[in-house]
Amino acid sequence: MKRYKPLFITAAVLFTVILIIPALLVVPFGEKASEESMESVQPPKKETESASAKKKQNATAVKVAVYRTETKEIEKLPLEEYLVGVVAAEMPAEFEEEALKAQALAARTYIVKHLTSGSSNLPGEANVTDTVQDQVYHNRKELKKLWKGNYEEKIQKIEEAVAETTGEILTYNGDPIEATFFSTSNGYTDNSEEYWPNSIPYLKSVESPWDKKSPKFTAKKVISVDQFERSLGVTLGDGEQIGKIISTTPGKRVEKVKFDNKTLTGKDVRTKLELASTDFSFERHGNEITINTKGNGHGIGMSQYGANGMAEEGKDYQDIVHHYYQDVSISSYDQELNSLMAKK
Repeated sequence: MKRYKPLFITAAVLFTVILIIPALLVVPFGEKASEESMESVQPPKKETESASAKKKQNATAVKVAVYRTETKEIEKLPLEEYLVGVVAAEMPAEFEEEALKAQALAARTYIVKHLTSGSSNLPGEANVTDTVQDQVYHNRKELKKLWKGNYEEKIQKIEEAVAETTGEILTYNGDPIEATFFSTSNGYTDNSEEYWPNSIPYLKSVESPWDKKSPKFTAKKVISVDQFERSLGVTLGDGEQIGKIISTTPGKRVEKVKFDNKTLTGKDVRTKLELASTDFSFERHGNEITINTKGNGHGIGMSQYGANGMAEEGKDYQDIVHHYYQDVSISSYDQELNSLMAKK
């Protein structure tokens, strides 16, 4: 037995080496591979925070000069703060969060496009007004007066909608779009060329059935026959017939209506009679005319009550804007802000 002992010891040593050394080699490489895999999945936290901080810094650096029509003064404030005042003024704070986000996206697109165009006929350095000429705007002092005891709750909701879309705008072929919006449709939006001179590819008629819940879905206006004739420059006969609608738009609104002595567009009639929309019909009762309308606003782009209806059904703000603005992209406004910063 003694002569076999050295051979036994040698075999045991070799067996141990075969088992242990590969394990020692594999473990470090296995850990490295795991770390590399994690790095490929999770971007460095510092870079993400830095990008976010830069976005906020740029948004703070760019200022919007608002011409306050009542005081005739100019209020200058950071772009994102301006958007809080616009969303609060343009859309009810009671609306769903996703609808408010869609409104924030549309409002941001409008102001970024407006600022980069550099066009303004306003006094001094003002960029925009605080009216529907541009976008309605209320500052925090005005909102506190309007909302009273509900101010904190409502302003927080608006701030979150703006913050959660920070840096995002709507683009078509890389350029900010004309992000038009209005209160309530008649069940459809309309093509841009049905109300304005130009045909815009992303402003096309789409269905908007959610608007039927809007308190502004229908309206009625009663005026005298004399006022009707004077406002439109037409002459009515003694019968009940009041003009004839000879064509309608893709959005089911009046395109043209013919009276005995002239033909008017639906937009002309809406403007001259100060109607809620171009979806109208007439009824005559003696010396009075009742005008029934559906919808509220020009009908082009995003319906605000439609957006809220979509949000109530679980759609997010991305779904909403892609429904109302055809073939657009949600993009970063970094390029536009850099251009504005370079002009300073």
